[in-house]
Order: sequence, then structure tokens, then C-alpha cells
Amino acid sequence: MNNNDVFRRLRYIFDLKDQEVVQLFNSVAMEVDIPQVLSWLKKEDEEGFESMYDIKLSAFLNGFIVSKRGKKDGEIPKPEKKLNNNLILRKLKIALSLRDIDMFQIFELAKFRVSKHEINAFFRAPGQKQYRACKDQFLRNFLVGLKVKFKGDFKNESGNKVPWSEE
Repeated sequence: MNNNDVFRRLRYIFDLKDQEVVQLFNSVAMEVDIPQVLSWLKKEDEEGFESMYDIKLSAFLNGFIVSKRGKKDGEIPKPEKKLNNNLILRKLKIALSLRDIDMFQIFELAKFRVSKHEINAFFRAPGQKQYRACKDQFLRNFLVGLKVKFKGDFKNESGNKVPWSEE
């Protein structure tokens, strides 16, 4: 998944307004303005689209962690210059205070089968034998599960939006 897609989906799932997004960036000492946010929200084929670099998405996720968990004493978290799906998943896990069982349930909400061992493998150090790279399919389905959890809607096979309780 590209950074703009992740950013768009998270902004929608958590109903973040433009000014709130700017405040998330400011909370981790990164200057961003509303026109910049709007350019990241555009589709690739729209005029004014701007690709979101890893460092910007990382700063956004760090700001999201600060907003959900509170500011820690000491240094402001530094955004990573290089992001991968494992780091994105880790930052979301931290921000939302999720345990492994919570993550498993979120994947279930997306009707995506994943074992608890697979989930744990995403959070291992890259050099470890049990480490597993989080592919786009996993991250995409995790975001779908978050959408179902926080928005309560799901699209069935025919593409119709249905409330989760009726599915």
C-alpha cells in the first residue's frame, strides 16, 4: 500500500478533520499546513496530488500515538525516514493500545484469516527466524477491520455497504 492510501484510510476511520491532522503533526514538531494535507488526500490522477513520503507518514503516526496515548516525558519521537508495513502496524498497535488478541479480532472483523502466531511474527526483529514481513494484503485487511470496528460498516461480496451486525 502506498502512504497516501494508508493516510486517507486512517483519516476516514478516525474522522480526523484537516485541522486535527495538522495538530497531530505539530504535536511531534513537524510543520504541515492544510493545503499540504489536502494534496495528500487527492487521488493520484487528480491535479494537485502530492505523494506522501515515509517520514511524513511516520510523523503522522507518531502524532496519532501522542494523541491517543498522551505525550511521554523526554524527547519527541523522531519520525523514521524509511517505513514498512510492519512499522505501520506496530505504530497502530501502540496508538490504539492493542494486544495480540485485539489485533486477531480486528482481522476477523475484516473476514481475513490470520493466526496469532502470524500476528506475533510481524512484531519480531527482522533478523529473527520467526520474523515475517507484513505484506500489503495484511495491512489492507487490518485497516478494513479497523473501519468495521470504528465505523461499523462493511461491504459484502456484491460491493453493497451493510451494517456489520447484519453480515
